[in-house]
Amino acid sequence: MSITVIDYGSGNLKSAAKALEAAANNINSDSKIIVTSDPAIIKESKKIILPGQGSFRDCYLGVKKIPGLEDTLNEFVLVKKKPIFGICVGMQLFAKIGYESQETKGFGWINGSVRKINNINKTLKLPHMGWNQIEFKKDFTLFSGLENKSHMYFVHSYELITTQKDCIVATTNYGNSIIVAVAKENIFGTQFHPEKSQKNGLIILENFLKWEV
Repeated sequence: MSITVIDYGSGNLKSAAKALEAAANNINSDSKIIVTSDPAIIKESKKIILPGQGSFRDCYLGVKKIPGLEDTLNEFVLVKKKPIFGICVGMQLFAKIGYESQETKGFGWINGSVRKINNINKTLKLPHMGWNQIEFKKDFTLFSGLENKSHMYFVHSYELITTQKDCIVATTNYGNSIIVAVAKENIFGTQFHPEKSQKNGLIILENFLKWEV
């Protein structure tokens, strides 16, 4: 089966692809890891990874620039209901709207918005960068094999905010409680970078490769 990393001009694609290949080897999976922006290949994929680095607006416009890509993603996720894993800004794009640079609509798969982390009295360093513990808010299959309060690697200044409490599967504390993982049916995303989170990140990627929805 093919697992596709979406190339829309944003994100550490080589790092994500290498981490997926390592995860596949760890579980003796025959998954073929592909990096592409071709909608035809994406449509035929078993699962997809949507990475993202930079601003919410730049990432969304990057998707829009590729003919047919946004429609293909919507079909893949909403109609065919195949698994998607959004990483960092890739997860933020699941929201209805983002407010980085200027107001920009997202995919709207999760009822939420993306706003700058509340820098309480300017006491926090932004971007939030480095290792932080995550706290599980519910049992979730993609965290199988991980201990609660495992450390993950972060680089971000904006956060996803949602009132859909049932979608929140993990948070971290950075001044305030910040949502760092969301899940809704076949949709999963993390604010942290599993491809940079060493063993803990590989466990999540292994679980994604095995995930059936």
